[in-house]
Amino acid sequence: MTRVYCQECGYRNAAEGKYCSKCGALLPESDTGSETTIRFSPDADEEPETAEIGEIAGEGVSLVVRSGGGMAGESFIPEKEETSIGRNPDSDIFLDDITVSRRHALLIHKHDGYYIQDKGSLNGTYVNRVRVETQRLSDGDQLQIGKYKLTFIQR
Repeated sequence: MTRVYCQECGYRNAAEGKYCSKCGALLPESDTGSETTIRFSPDADEEPETAEIGEIAGEGVSLVVRSGGGMAGESFIPEKEETSIGRNPDSDIFLDDITVSRRHALLIHKHDGYYIQDKGSLNGTYVNRVRVETQRLSDGDQLQIGKYKLTFIQR
């Protein structure tokens, strides 16, 4: 039996109810799931499209999307010391998919290079298929954020 959790008190209600049995608050409809992050396997590859990195990346540092969300081939050049990555539209690198947390990760420029730092995301941040909290990046490193696969380029 499907259950719906009250957004006010957290009580687990039957899916067919419109109001919480405990506090009386209006329950979310079943299609509101797009407002939250969902779990995603880092090895899953839903999209066959991939971008050829050598032709896309320019000089300097960039993150190039290899696959995910129809963005293959797009590149992002970090212009600040901290570049935010997430599903929040205010993110410096906006990845619009529910497998990405609103404030998923930061790309940080330090004196000795660039680092990726996970910001407590549900699905985690992966560098070369290994889940990391903070990791120094090297040229060619493969990042996975939700269903997006990106390559870190430093030339």
